[in-house]
Amino acid sequence: MSVMALSPAIDVSRSRHRFADFGSIATMQSDMTDMEVAIGFRSGHDDALAEAYRRWSRMVHATAARSTGNSEDAADITQMVFVNAWKGRETYRPEAGSLPGWLMTITRRRIADHWESRTRDAKVRSAVEAVEPVSDSAPPDTDRVAAQMFVADELERLGDPAGRIVRLAFYDDLTHTQIAERLDMPIGTVKSHIRRSLERLRSRMEVEDVAL
Repeated sequence: MSVMALSPAIDVSRSRHRFADFGSIATMQSDMTDMEVAIGFRSGHDDALAEAYRRWSRMVHATAARSTGNSEDAADITQMVFVNAWKGRETYRPEAGSLPGWLMTITRRRIADHWESRTRDAKVRSAVEAVEPVSDSAPPDTDRVAAQMFVADELERLGDPAGRIVRLAFYDDLTHTQIAERLDMPIGTVKSHIRRSLERLRSRMEVEDVAL
């Protein structure tokens, strides 16, 4: 089938962590055909996963980057696409279409999810930023005051480091990189804390029907 021997099927629970190591295979060459890669991918072979990533991750990343205009978001989407594809590989039918075509279908869905999430998070971000004190001369706004109290309480519930990271991001207007440097933690950890915190705040606001 190929000079690149296929390894046994692997545990998908570790799939998110393996992509960080794929940068080293970018220059590797394989004589596997696209169909052989697709069949091996669906069968759960590591070598086929690595080869699929080598051949088509740039295509996925470029598409995501054009849509988001942000390389970090594009990298996140690329990782999600391959993780989702790997976990859902049994639903892929090589005879029905090419693997890169299937990956692009997943890419479009993840891009749509990205923008939908951005729209929802914009409301949460506005509420978080609104916790900052307003001018004493400003007329009272009952809904805004209620939202401020709610968000302030939820930020306290986040605890550290999540609460501190959110405050640095929104009140001090620091970038993810600046926060990572200040707190001496990986940028991926910073982004994960912000993402999970916004999701929690959004869910709590929906449950409590807080006006935004």
